[in-house]
Amino acid sequence: MNAHKSALRSSRSSLAVCGGYPSIGCPPRRREVPAKASRSGRRDHDCVADLGPDPVARRLARLADDQRRAATAPPGPVLCVAPAGSGKTTTVVARLAWRVAHGVDPASVSALTFNRAAAVELQERADAVLAELGHPAGAVRVRTFHALGRDILADAGVDVTRIAERPRVLEQLAGGPLPPAQLRYLDDAFTRLKLDPERGPGPEDAETHAAFAAYRAHLERTGAIDLDDLVALAGPALQRDRALLARWRARAGVLFVDEAQDLDKAQLDLGLLLAGERQDIFLVGDDDQTIYAWRLADVRRVLGLAARLPGLRRVDLQTNHRCAPEVVHRAARLVAHNRERFDKRILASPRTRGEVRLLPDSGDEVSRARLLLGAWWREDAKARRAILARTNRELLPYAAVAAERDIPYRCAQDGLLLAHDGIDAALARCDTTRPLLPALATACREAALPAQLTSALLAWAAPFEAPDQLRDALAQRRRAHQRLARDDARLTLATAHGTKGLEWDHVACVGHDEGVFPSGRALREADDPQRVLEEERRLAYVAWTRARVTLTIVYDPGAPSTFVREAFDTGELDAA
Repeated sequence: MNAHKSALRSSRSSLAVCGGYPSIGCPPRRREVPAKASRSGRRDHDCVADLGPDPVARRLARLADDQRRAATAPPGPVLCVAPAGSGKTTTVVARLAWRVAHGVDPASVSALTFNRAAAVELQERADAVLAELGHPAGAVRVRTFHALGRDILADAGVDVTRIAERPRVLEQLAGGPLPPAQLRYLDDAFTRLKLDPERGPGPEDAETHAAFAAYRAHLERTGAIDLDDLVALAGPALQRDRALLARWRARAGVLFVDEAQDLDKAQLDLGLLLAGERQDIFLVGDDDQTIYAWRLADVRRVLGLAARLPGLRRVDLQTNHRCAPEVVHRAARLVAHNRERFDKRILASPRTRGEVRLLPDSGDEVSRARLLLGAWWREDAKARRAILARTNRELLPYAAVAAERDIPYRCAQDGLLLAHDGIDAALARCDTTRPLLPALATACREAALPAQLTSALLAWAAPFEAPDQLRDALAQRRRAHQRLARDDARLTLATAHGTKGLEWDHVACVGHDEGVFPSGRALREADDPQRVLEEERRLAYVAWTRARVTLTIVYDPGAPSTFVREAFDTGELDAA
């Protein structure tokens, strides 16, 4: 076996089969609630006999049993727990068709999503299914929470055309540019104070509260609102105006809420206010995919929904139809270490095929990138692939090696810093009478370049003797970057946070080293390290379950991540 194939040895060879998918000595099953019992004590129903008109009946017949049970659950408050790859959007669209086919007026149905891309996809699929029932496009309106808030405020007579850009306002109030770290802190603090004040800065942080008061006063003087206000102000507007509330409850008589685990407090409060006493609300989400605490999501919010929705019926989707059985098994084994989660079964579809590969490598990230973008990249010339990391910074070596090997890639932020204006400013200041490196270091200080950019620029400059040579090399690299960084590339470089809802044939998760993933910095700075560790574990679960066929885990064999040790036995790691 050659070196590459040895390095990419599959963990599958040492596995036995247990419970329908590979396992190594089956772990004991967690306590499970019988399939027909909801957490509220209400019984899930068997599939109803009346599936509706032929198009709807055919759609429901194509669903898996668990999807069909969720799609045809009785009206009322329902939480559909939908693990990765379980077909939640397919289920939501089928339920929408089933409700309309059984007499619900589409004008009384609203659907809310977490982001614009999800809203566009769900709107297209809703339009298609309702067209089969004779309804025009847009008969059911799909919105993001921000779009919903904007429409409610506009109906209440609020001017929603003047949306303030918070960073610009903050710098205007400060009388000039603010350090990036301070700008980020204030932006986060203001969002917390607007959307979830209990998680905002305490009263001892008088300076931040004073800045917030000045910011709010500026918005009032200028008649503007910001993006957070679209949600934060909508609920109070409804509560103040009974006629406004009645109008919007009529438009949301049947309410669908996607990605319920990602909702912040203000978003959930707004959704439940619209549901009213009727509570005909269908929430879809997965506690194991709660990964946006920095956006004020909290797994306890979805876990505690039954307390806010009396009679809530829980229906579970159990089968991951996306990932290979071994990927499902390893990801489920990993996330089962969390304590704050629903007790659930996560199964693999017997129709999927693939494997999990361990790639131990004690070298630096550049050598890892060269190894991965060698054998792994060449395996299948047509497959779509992704390299996923904990942070953007860890993607930098992979972007650099991809450029070195002329491999097109797609990346929101590859860390190469080639487009930074400060590079050209520093080169223009460079003293040509001095040796390049000390002259460039001085020019970087004078141009006030960030430390990371200065280090990168000095590293690039090392092989050259004069500024003109470095300038030409950078111009060449910029042209190559513009040619290779493409949205249609087969290779994607992304952080785990940026992959929700996405999938690829082959996924490599890099940097599974102790202190890197889980993030050592996040744990050190956490008020509650255990809760942060569980979110990091959910983040790894999300990353692993993006893989349809193969999942490759890259780690340092001398310091493997806690997550690697939780998902694999010592013997497997020793044999890799």
